[in-house]
Amino acid sequence: MTVVRTGHERGVTTLTLDSPATRNALSAALVGELADALTRCGKDGDVRAVVLTHTGNTFCAGADLRDPPPPEAFVGLLRQIVELPRPVVARVAGHVRAGGLGLLGACDIAVAGEAASFAFTEVRIGVAPAVISLPLLPRTDPRALARYYLTGERFDAPEAVRTGLVTAAGDDVDAVLAPVLDGLRRSAPEALAETKALLTAKVLETFDRDAADLTALSARLFSSAQAREGMTAFLERRDPAWVV
Repeated sequence: MTVVRTGHERGVTTLTLDSPATRNALSAALVGELADALTRCGKDGDVRAVVLTHTGNTFCAGADLRDPPPPEAFVGLLRQIVELPRPVVARVAGHVRAGGLGLLGACDIAVAGEAASFAFTEVRIGVAPAVISLPLLPRTDPRALARYYLTGERFDAPEAVRTGLVTAAGDDVDAVLAPVLDGLRRSAPEALAETKALLTAKVLETFDRDAADLTALSARLFSSAQAREGMTAFLERRDPAWVV
């Protein structure tokens, strides 16, 4: 079953995460299909920009605990979004959790609607937001990130804008998105690619410096006894043993 759908209109290719049964969780299949779709977009001269969106009420619920991708594959996907010679715009009309926030951080622009909500839930299942920090730390407010990384609290779209996680938000996500896409369609393709390269240079430096260490950290934490308890508790819909 295909879990990433592709559409194209007036220079903009839309990649839709379409696994509502798993809340668009980052499974090995979804990560692989999205990477393949982005590769095709990068080679297609008719693609001026890419929109990354979703079906259902969840943009992405984070890692699929039943079928997680290898950490290296997810890091590769994040870097692919950052390096793609086309602007990538996230369209969020629902919930985003954990690894899904890494997708937002990798995108060049992110817009959200009133139904969107966000949370870094890793600490609540016994792991850390390791590899998603590669695109997020260079682009977001460090004080705000510290609060939400450490507590796992949920926050709304206006707060996501304040932290730098989201570019713009409004009641109607497509009304917010429209002028963004209009601007991209009016921009020269080569100029867009070179401008994106200027904007992402510092992010790619973080990947070059920290990707191996953070990938190893992620793998170590996910294999720990604490993570096993946290993930089991999550699947059983109960509090983990450490909650006081």
